[in-house]
Amino acid sequence: MIGPDGTPLTIADLPPRTTKRWVIRRKAEVVAAVRGGLLSLESACDRYTLTEEEYLSWEKAIDRHGMQGLRATRVQQYR
Repeated sequence: MIGPDGTPLTIADLPPRTTKRWVIRRKAEVVAAVRGGLLSLESACDRYTLTEEEYLSWEKAIDRHGMQGLRATRVQQYR
């Protein structure tokens, strides 16, 4: 499957399970993995200790504003 930057994405390329700092690229990789079938929504939430609501907000941000919608510093501007 292809990641958000156009390169191949595998389980090994995903952010570590212990990720605490979620930058745009990492969020986009997780969304791409779920959308591409590499991870299920449930397994992504379990793996990264996310709520389903949090994950779905990432998808919604990407759909509405592209990867820039994932910027934490711009979240109010995009909502």
